[in-house]
Amino acid sequence: MTQAIHPKALFRLSVLGPLASREHLPRGELKRILSGLASQPYAIPGSRRCYLSEKTIEGWYYRWRQGGIDALAPRPRCDRGRSKLSIDMQEQIVQAKRENPKRSLDELIRLLETAGIVASGALKRTTVHRLLQHHGLSRPLAGDSQSIERRRYEANHCGDIWYGDVMHGPKVTINGRLRKAYLVSLMDDASRLITHSAFCPGETALDIEGVLKQALLKRGLPKKLVIDNGAAYRAESLQGICARLSIRLVYCRPYEPQAKGKLERWHRVVRAQFISELNSQHLQDLPSLNSALWGWVESVYHRRTHSVLGCSPLQRWQQDLERMRSLGPFAHQLDELFYHRHTRKVRKDATVSFNSQFFEVDYTLAGRSVQLVVDPQANRIIGVESLDGKPIGSATPLDSLANTHRKRQRSTVVEDPVTTTQQFNAIDLNTPSPIIMSEEG
Repeated sequence: MTQAIHPKALFRLSVLGPLASREHLPRGELKRILSGLASQPYAIPGSRRCYLSEKTIEGWYYRWRQGGIDALAPRPRCDRGRSKLSIDMQEQIVQAKRENPKRSLDELIRLLETAGIVASGALKRTTVHRLLQHHGLSRPLAGDSQSIERRRYEANHCGDIWYGDVMHGPKVTINGRLRKAYLVSLMDDASRLITHSAFCPGETALDIEGVLKQALLKRGLPKKLVIDNGAAYRAESLQGICARLSIRLVYCRPYEPQAKGKLERWHRVVRAQFISELNSQHLQDLPSLNSALWGWVESVYHRRTHSVLGCSPLQRWQQDLERMRSLGPFAHQLDELFYHRHTRKVRKDATVSFNSQFFEVDYTLAGRSVQLVVDPQANRIIGVESLDGKPIGSATPLDSLANTHRKRQRSTVVEDPVTTTQQFNAIDLNTPSPIIMSEEG
């Protein structure tokens, strides 16, 4: 059976065309042709370079004359599979890697240098990498020491699984400064419909909760929410919201974007079809950018036929409307579910601090620890609760000037006039005290 010709051999023969077609070359003709070939650009397979040197082309020419087109095929290194390291050092490296497959090349080199087996800086990373490759111990690209079985899956119905993730977006003007915006998105698995997506000034828990709240208002309650393992997603406030709404929160393994492949695909679509078409008018501020995003999502992305679904995401979503979980009893208290609570100790002047501002509470709470109920999206205090969650008043911004003319409340407690400190304080110390006589006196 005839062996296939290597693609690189065919390319090299195409470069040698003017030379391969000549049986005899006059004196100096070879150098002139080589110079002309080296000045031309080429689409070199597997390389970003466009030009070849005269020496490279000349080497190909003599190899072709001696062995034909087979000689132009890439030749493996003569030392492939061999290592210049001593047998003892090879065994040390292989053993260290097998003891802990997660050890990096730098860590293996550091261990050998610390043990005095090799001098500092004498062992190269490429040398260790080739040795590990030869023994089948090189680290997988995914960063895990063991291969993981992955299979394509899809939820049975819309609303069963939602995915959440953040993508770095373009720079826009935020509070008078040019800053990067972050695209926070939630996607339904079965339909690929974007339940809500918005460019935010950051990728904090507050930004994620804001997008989740809008998604719930528009699309109902999911059964499961799959998100990253970052600190923002681990916030207690987000966990509490999902627990109250009976949403199962699932965290992906770190450094595994494949677990949310559908959402990663959405990010590529956004970059290629939306961000690439933005102009300066769209990038004036976040409201302008989000307005353009929402218009594109609803009019283009949701209505375009998906290659896998065979219909548009919106059509697939509408097929399962009867099966989805509505907000139901949570509709009237959804805002309350997204409130944050911050513990503060009330000062002696009945004030508490929040976001570098002072607020006044009931003066009877002085010295006590309380919870401030805060609407994080509006950045305002809703009320004050005790530590066990009971409402105990409100908080108003401190007005020091108004307090100058404010009438203070006094204690009205009435106790035994002989033992009460208040009664003693009311006595004029300059007036002689009355003499109390006994019955015998």
